[in-house]
Amino acid sequence: MRKQSAIFALIGVVVGLPFILREEERSIAEADEAIVIISPHMESIRHEFAEGFRKWYKEKTGKTVQVDWRTVGGTSEIAKFIDSEYVNSFRNHWTGKLGKKWNEEVASSFNNRKLSKDAPAMAREARKAFLDSKVGIGVDLFFGGGQYDFYKQAQHGHLVDNGLLKKHPDWFADEIIPQRFAGEQFYDKEGRWIGATLSSFGILYNRDVLATIGKANDPPSQWIDLCDPAYFGRLGIADPTKSGSVTKAFEMIVQQQMQMAQSESLEEEEAVAQGWVNAMRIIQLISANARYFSGISTRPVIDCSQGDCAASMCIDFYGRFQEEAVKRSSGGESRLVFLTPKGGSTVSCDPIGMLRGAPHAELAQAFITYVLSKEGQNLWNFKVGEPGGPEQYALRRAPIRRDAYKPNLDKHRSDPEMNPYHTAVESGFVYHGSWTGRLFSPLRFIIKTAFIDPRNELVAAWAAIIQAEKEGRKEDAAAARKIFADVSRIDHGKAKEEISGTLSSRDKLAEVQLAKELTVHFRNQYQRALSIAQGQNGL
Repeated sequence: MRKQSAIFALIGVVVGLPFILREEERSIAEADEAIVIISPHMESIRHEFAEGFRKWYKEKTGKTVQVDWRTVGGTSEIAKFIDSEYVNSFRNHWTGKLGKKWNEEVASSFNNRKLSKDAPAMAREARKAFLDSKVGIGVDLFFGGGQYDFYKQAQHGHLVDNGLLKKHPDWFADEIIPQRFAGEQFYDKEGRWIGATLSSFGILYNRDVLATIGKANDPPSQWIDLCDPAYFGRLGIADPTKSGSVTKAFEMIVQQQMQMAQSESLEEEEAVAQGWVNAMRIIQLISANARYFSGISTRPVIDCSQGDCAASMCIDFYGRFQEEAVKRSSGGESRLVFLTPKGGSTVSCDPIGMLRGAPHAELAQAFITYVLSKEGQNLWNFKVGEPGGPEQYALRRAPIRRDAYKPNLDKHRSDPEMNPYHTAVESGFVYHGSWTGRLFSPLRFIIKTAFIDPRNELVAAWAAIIQAEKEGRKEDAAAARKIFADVSRIDHGKAKEEISGTLSSRDKLAEVQLAKELTVHFRNQYQRALSIAQGQNGL
């Protein structure tokens, strides 16, 4: 009888489970209100903030709310999607409601953040009409990603004042959320975007794989360590053209090299130029050591955890999250280690912002309020199951509010020793936006055209140089290295003038032509280095 009862109970669970789940789905679908959020955040963050906001909003208003997440890829893909959708939306507004003729001048002007006062009358009219409108794209909020992309969206006019600076001015004092810290900006003074969490960048490595390549006692601690030939084919790197956070990690290499050059008593302008060249060579070798450039920013972290890569560059919380997951599954010490290179990373913010024409503007403001409130900030680093903490996932991210690091909260936090405000001061790293801020897009462009597109030639040349050094052919290796490492075509002056100018011109044909010219240039250069390394004297 007991056996039969157990069987019937099991059958009851199997049969009834779909109805239980269906009831839950129905309750969400029948929520009183809904909000639409586009985000590059991983599922764990989306889940915890959706659940946290539902409870918080229910307590505040008595109403139920549904969070409708839209995921189209990384921050770069989201930016492209937003740009495209606003073009279509404003075109309908311009031709339909305003009854005006659409043309290329209007299309290139209405969201042009650099439109001059001397621009043609129609261009200025289109820009004003857009900024005066409530044209929307059916999405309320942009949540997560790098500060640079939010800055651009605000300049385009796609992000609008969410009202939080006026509603909670006490939150935006230096002792809670400073506007600037260590050279980084944490919120827009016009309230169009506000940092929600803090990020740094670093290296995740696998102890087991390091042992197999002879680096068990010499793990990487600085970006330049990833240039070691021992890592050839062993690095997992994400494509910076697909992710703003990955580009930011590469920017950290540039910033560090510039600061190191300045410490050598060089004048600022000379140090910036020399640091840029040094960084290009480091990025070149990291690219040559890479197994791939993934279009998915989480893949290198996962591959590293599985032993398919020795190390990867990543944003801090990806590394910490995976480190904890492996430790939890193994029941002991994690084979993964994440570290931030000392003096090699800034503390930047991942913002949240309200989009123009948000269909649920009041609810959007409520969500931002929750994210910046003490309750929302606790989700970033509280342990699973702690009162006010996440339900299912330990997010292991750094809150932006300084009062989230009070000692009395340490017992609740996953990383009680983590305080990016203290770490930034101790490291002495100060971000200089004037050095690289305007070169963010050119940096992406250069990595793609000089290191990713001619990747086959890059890797072949580097492999031949490594082989020549192993065989003791020092002259061939040195000569090949000299050709290989020539980055004069993408030095600081050319990046700042020619490349930056082409990208900001919005001339797609000129951009394509420049991309082709750079790729062909470096493909030929790597082929020459390959020939020399093979003892063919470049023939």
